[in-house]
Amino acid sequence: MDTPEVPVTMPRIGDPAPAFTARTTQGDISFPGDYAGEWVILFSHPADFTPVCTSEFMTFASMEGDFRRYNTRLVGLSVDGLYCHIAWLRTIQEKMVYRDLKNVEVTFPLIDDVSMDVARRYGMIMPGEATTQAVRAVFVVDPAGVVRAIVYYPLSLGRNVAELLRMVVALQTADEFGVATPADWLPGEPVIVPPPGSCGTAKERMDGEVEGVECVDWFFCTKDLPETLIEERLARS
Repeated sequence: MDTPEVPVTMPRIGDPAPAFTARTTQGDISFPGDYAGEWVILFSHPADFTPVCTSEFMTFASMEGDFRRYNTRLVGLSVDGLYCHIAWLRTIQEKMVYRDLKNVEVTFPLIDDVSMDVARRYGMIMPGEATTQAVRAVFVVDPAGVVRAIVYYPLSLGRNVAELLRMVVALQTADEFGVATPADWLPGEPVIVPPPGSCGTAKERMDGEVEGVECVDWFFCTKDLPETLIEERLARS
């Protein structure tokens, strides 16, 4: 008799991040409570002592200061045990070289999830991809503990960590300034002004009567937002 497949469940954007307690390489954590007031990137990887995951962890660790500058913490997870995590991270620091990275110390927590409890709560186990490994899931959680963005990658595809940083900065910029960010946006480039609430406002914009706003059409208007202002409001020294 076939064993019934366990359905994949996962939080959606706008949902509270599922709560859990766990052992990590940096001690026990209670998530998301321990990170109240901070942004978090919670991400999973398939397994320790694997090459793609090693390249990712070296990159995440080398950019941890960039994330912290924007009040963002990193929390990793795989279904390996704590001692396996510790041995792998030690190997990364002592032996691994990737691009121009070497002697990389991973100081953010890596969750021990041998039971797969956390991975299942976050839909990180995708049976069509693997039943005993987590896919490369990314959950961006805001200071209120709400899921704001979700990205999934297959086992074979390493993540673009710089894009994840861009995503966090864009989300924070949208929240802080009440705007949206267009495709490939980088800090300092024009941002999208929300659509007008009335025909009168739309006409004023199109006629150039709204200072600082440029419109291609009534629904597509932008304004400049200097990178210095974003840094002033969002970044830590």
